[in-house]
Amino acid sequence: MSLKERLTAEIAATGPVSVADYMARCLFDPRDGYYAVRPELGEDGDFITAPLVSQMFGELVGLWAVETWVGLGRPGRFRLIEMGPGDGTLMGDALRAAALAPDFMAAAELWLIEPSDPLREMQRAALAEAALAPTWTPELDAVPPGAPIVLIANELLDCLPARQFVRTPKGWAERMVGLDQAGALAFGLQPVLMPDGAPEDLEPGVVWEASSAQAVLGAEVGERIAADGGAALFVDYGRARPEPGDTLQALRRHARVSPLAEPGAADMTVWADFPAFRAGAEAAGAMTDLLTQGEFLRRLGVFERAAALSAARPDRADAIARQLARLVEPEQMGELFKACAVWEAGRPPPPAFEDAA
Repeated sequence: MSLKERLTAEIAATGPVSVADYMARCLFDPRDGYYAVRPELGEDGDFITAPLVSQMFGELVGLWAVETWVGLGRPGRFRLIEMGPGDGTLMGDALRAAALAPDFMAAAELWLIEPSDPLREMQRAALAEAALAPTWTPELDAVPPGAPIVLIANELLDCLPARQFVRTPKGWAERMVGLDQAGALAFGLQPVLMPDGAPEDLEPGVVWEASSAQAVLGAEVGERIAADGGAALFVDYGRARPEPGDTLQALRRHARVSPLAEPGAADMTVWADFPAFRAGAEAAGAMTDLLTQGEFLRRLGVFERAAALSAARPDRADAIARQLARLVEPEQMGELFKACAVWEAGRPPPPAFEDAA
């Protein structure tokens, strides 16, 4: 049976499921989930991420990691961690840039947090010649404690499921996935109490999203940093402040498709809930700050890096300019995408976030 058939049968037997539960099944079902079976990245896949837009992104993240390590006092042993490493491009570019700091490379233990077998194989191929040999594990808790961490994650929060609540003329309802009269998957509403954090004055029809998974991850990262020291960088597209809106989308071959059409066949995301993620980290004792991706990369020297690449390869100057624009321009990735830092309380903020001091 396909995932769609199994979901249909389960809903017929036990009732509708939340959008969060449906999204989790579509992405992570071990038999048919998108990331478990068929993730496709890049121009020829279903979606493209910043590391695949330009090497500049990964290189600057690598230099951010080095400078963060320096700010930690150059510990002789630390864990360099990437959560959700995609196809390995980001880490490959980051390590190439970080190789300019041999002491950093000598002190680093590389850990990749990846539950997807297909993506692990892509990462293994991409990093086969890397200066550091990675160790894979499916979750952060499996990385041994006892040493500072420098953690990076790009477009991870957006694949953590969210529940959706709708304001109706009669009160609040949760958006659910059930079956219509013909037995096909369909969205419906189930009355609920007012969700935590939702404004009381929303107009009927407005959607409020809540992702406990993103808040829990923030707490997990904050607890680890509070215990062992270090810093983390999460880059994603999403909200800088609490606000309503339906952001659920499914992408296949770079085009939006119905989330209900073919469960497991498309990537499915919601906007990163940075307020919830930051609140989780801060409640665990860590500090946080947020910048737009454009400002984050500008502070790290992306314009200077683009100029250097163009000077070295004048024949690619136009392509590099287009890549730069895609990364930093407000109407492209520069404003919607954000960079969130998490760091140990009592220490200065990591590079690019010094204004939070």
